[in-house]
Amino acid sequence: MTEQGAELAGSAVFADLTAAERELVAAAARPVRFGAGERLFQEGTPAQGCWLLHDGCVALDLVIPGRGQVVVQTLGRGDVLGWSWLLPPYQWHFGAVAVRPTAATELDTDVLRALAEQDPRFGYALTLCLFQACVQRLQATRARLLDLYRGPHDQR
Repeated sequence: MTEQGAELAGSAVFADLTAAERELVAAAARPVRFGAGERLFQEGTPAQGCWLLHDGCVALDLVIPGRGQVVVQTLGRGDVLGWSWLLPPYQWHFGAVAVRPTAATELDTDVLRALAEQDPRFGYALTLCLFQACVQRLQATRARLLDLYRGPHDQR
């Protein structure tokens, strides 16, 4: 198993992939680092890339008229950054900026999309893994919103 394959095997995101499928993902992976304040992508631009965060912190933001750039969520160790490459029109729905120095594995999504088209079984397995991570993120967002909008007399 390659070093990238071993790293992906240790990730909860790709745990349900077979060893051979993780090696396909690993072949499209490379380690990257981002400095504090470095923008990874901007809302509305073409979406390429997906990152598995190992260390550091990345803020997801969007432009709100009259308020400018607003952070809507922060991501850290073990989180996946970048879903927009999965669905047409392949544009980022949010922006992303490193809050502090961040280490990640970047996935070449053009390669992954081509592999998925060549082998739909692999594409399905990869999509399920990423969708499961997306659902977990939505559930965490739901919990934060419930806490945010809890009334003063609601029991904890």
